Amino acid sequence: MTAVNEIIAHMGDPTEADKALVNKAFVFSQKAHEGQLRKSGEPYFSHAAAIGLRLATMGMGPRTIAAGLLHDTVEDTTVTAQQLKEEFGDEIFFLVDGVTKLSSVRYYGRDRYNESLRKLFVATSQDIRVLIIKLVDRLHNMQTLEYVPKEKQLRIARETLEIYVPVAHRLGMGKIRKELEDLAFPYVYPKEYERVMTLMKQKAGKAEELLERERKNLQKKLVEAGMTHFQTSYRVKGLYSMYHKLMRKEWNIDQIYDMLAIRVVLDTVEDCYKALGVIHEFWRPLPGRMKDYIASPKPNGYQSIHTTVTTHSGIIMEIQIRTYKMHHESEYGVASHLIYKEKTQGGDGNASWFSNFAPSLFRPFSRHQQPPSQSDITKDRPDKEKIPIWINQIGEMYTAEKSSGQEFVDDMRKDFFMSRIFVFTPNGDVVDLPVGASPIDFAYAIHSEIGDHVAGAKVNKKLVQLDTELQNGDIVEIDTKESAHPTAKWLDQAKTSMARRHIRSALEHERENR
Repeated sequence: MTAVNEIIAHMGDPTEADKALVNKAFVFSQKAHEGQLRKSGEPYFSHAAAIGLRLATMGMGPRTIAAGLLHDTVEDTTVTAQQLKEEFGDEIFFLVDGVTKLSSVRYYGRDRYNESLRKLFVATSQDIRVLIIKLVDRLHNMQTLEYVPKEKQLRIARETLEIYVPVAHRLGMGKIRKELEDLAFPYVYPKEYERVMTLMKQKAGKAEELLERERKNLQKKLVEAGMTHFQTSYRVKGLYSMYHKLMRKEWNIDQIYDMLAIRVVLDTVEDCYKALGVIHEFWRPLPGRMKDYIASPKPNGYQSIHTTVTTHSGIIMEIQIRTYKMHHESEYGVASHLIYKEKTQGGDGNASWFSNFAPSLFRPFSRHQQPPSQSDITKDRPDKEKIPIWINQIGEMYTAEKSSGQEFVDDMRKDFFMSRIFVFTPNGDVVDLPVGASPIDFAYAIHSEIGDHVAGAKVNKKLVQLDTELQNGDIVEIDTKESAHPTAKWLDQAKTSMARRHIRSALEHERENR
């Protein structure tokens, strides 16, 4: 079982107070769970200790780690909420309570799934750490799913694929997403899993031996080019990811070029491009197979250069090139943006992640009225700055009173888990939208006041219709007028449920005031 010293050893330069807090939570949780066993036969506390360790390795702060250690105490032991609050304070209690509420949903069938998803985001909209702890909790539960009764395995695995995997992906937490996918895959799609395994064994063969040899060849070449501070590693593509790609390629594994990959991690962006030149000089790149996600990051923030090459041995593989910072962000996403060393007062800070996703350059409403600034939008809810905009939108828009369970899930899939694009304001701020979004969706994504007064739009400096489908990388400018108001036609032109809800609300308000 994980020891407290092991957890502390993975914390980033903890103070004595940090160590004392984690140790106190460890001992408290261990005592609370004493005598309890998991279905695997292990002490129940082994689960809590594993959560604490994983949070520490991710770089989370001492309060988050403590909450991870304590996350099941109120739900599964005799410890009361009041006791926990008295022992560890309001902040840690808030985190534990948030995770507990997510676990306490007791619905059956589809309603249970719908309500779980809704509560997941409403709770998370208050503090992103609730979701991070819950994701790590789900990951460890999936690692021991074989011990759960068979009639529950499919439900838990399907819930993982339908809820937790997309959430981890949207938060940029690639490492956890991949682990969750591969753990759930054989339970949800057993036949497909076996088919992928068979193909991988036939194609990959001695993949790790080949990759290790090519990795050493690449290391030697980089050193010869004067590059000394870098790290290299390799991977074979995850089974669930391979499954989706095989379906797109009609199960022709020869059409998949990123099954084998080597990763190069360096200090600076300049080093990344230099390494790319060395690699293309050493191995022949495949035409049209180079993607620069450093210059144009993915909507969830992922940055890296991907290039596919053929080695001298005839092996086709992908090379991923990124900085150390980009690598940590690709592994842990939103968690990597939290300040690891929590302040003495106030918990895990945040470097205002996603703050650049806010508006700053739009035409004024009128000569006297300006659209709301980012400070106006967040001044009454400073804690919201810690939360990605899309989670805030869910927490605000999808309450039990505003939509049915199925409507909520349908909207979620359409707005937040489908393919995404990112478009820009005229000064380069980024707005994250689903594929098919229009300028009206863009305006409402910025702020409801801007959406409610759209008079026109320019895309890439050209006037366009309001139902124009935006494309990845478009620069969008919204013209607003105080006299402009939503019309029924806007409902057909808007694609996101958030925009449509605002439009319907404005139309209802107009009818009531006639």
